[in-house]
Amino acid sequence: MATGAQAQATGDLGLVVERASGSLLVVDQSERARLGRIDGLGDLSHASLVYSPDQRFAYVFGRDGGLTKVDILERRIVARVMQAGNSIGGAISDDGRYVAVSNYEPGGVRVFDAETLEMMADIPTGSKTIGLVDIPGTRFVFSLWDKGETWIADLSGETLQITRISGMGSNPYDALVTGDGRTYIAGLFGEDHLTALDLWQDDPTPRPILPGYARGREGLPVYKMPHLEGWALAGHEFALPAMGQHEVLWVDARSLEESGRTAVHGQPVFAMARPDGRHVWVNFAHPNNDTIQVIDTLTKQVIRTFKPGPGVLHMEFTARGHEVWLSVRDAGKIMVYDTQSFEKLREIAAENPSGIFFTARAHKTGL
Repeated sequence: MATGAQAQATGDLGLVVERASGSLLVVDQSERARLGRIDGLGDLSHASLVYSPDQRFAYVFGRDGGLTKVDILERRIVARVMQAGNSIGGAISDDGRYVAVSNYEPGGVRVFDAETLEMMADIPTGSKTIGLVDIPGTRFVFSLWDKGETWIADLSGETLQITRISGMGSNPYDALVTGDGRTYIAGLFGEDHLTALDLWQDDPTPRPILPGYARGREGLPVYKMPHLEGWALAGHEFALPAMGQHEVLWVDARSLEESGRTAVHGQPVFAMARPDGRHVWVNFAHPNNDTIQVIDTLTKQVIRTFKPGPGVLHMEFTARGHEVWLSVRDAGKIMVYDTQSFEKLREIAAENPSGIFFTARAHKTGL
């Protein structure tokens, strides 16, 4: 008979990054409770993570270049490698065999065996890499900050195959991919548009979208780069945070044409759709990072504004969207809200919390 960790379920669990202490808080969604802490993960100041297909193991990408595999049931580190000097996120392949890490220093992407963390491939790019996502077919897609290119790394065969796509634009800073793995959109720091790729095509060609979205208006100081991986696909429209503007931009997901704009409280960081797509929740960069706004996707109007507390860094919806969890860093709390009534249901103490990651992510492409 299974005992100990083998007898526990994982579908209701999640991890919260505690950035200042280099630790992870293990939480239970249904109980709205903290279960324990995993320590010793190094610099988590810009950390993210992905889950194994069985939802038991998490792979944590630290800012210090550390890649750490943790067991969320036994609440311990299984393996840890210092694979670079400065990393910015990662992804896990659709078959769960490989974990890829995107690096600033020394640049490039490194791919590891998910079981052992043995390095399986080193992909030098001569550039900082960003926007690393998984797509079907044991492939990873990522963009090059310094070269304005997007690369596709295919690990499905005996040898690594790389496809290089030039002409993406100047200084891509983040990217997203749709849940079907088809549309990859890169945001650009150096140009006044975004760039899309149709990855179902044999020869994907860059397509500018939202050209000149800030034309005629002074760009504001960018206190924090928007995060496109917190993207919203609400029905047949994307909701994207505008860089250097107090707006959320709407794009028709079929035609990739602009379909609207919503003026918001500050510079948006995450614009995230409730899983049913009915509302989009937005948080903001400093100095407006104490505020959350909720947008109705039918009218594209803000229907709710509230202030959970100082330093709202991240949001995570439960799998069916009945609740949303917010990390409020400077209050040292995670706050849980009902997404229908907007009532606050619970506060959970945490040490400088940032990213919140529920295990349902294990079964979603691009997360």
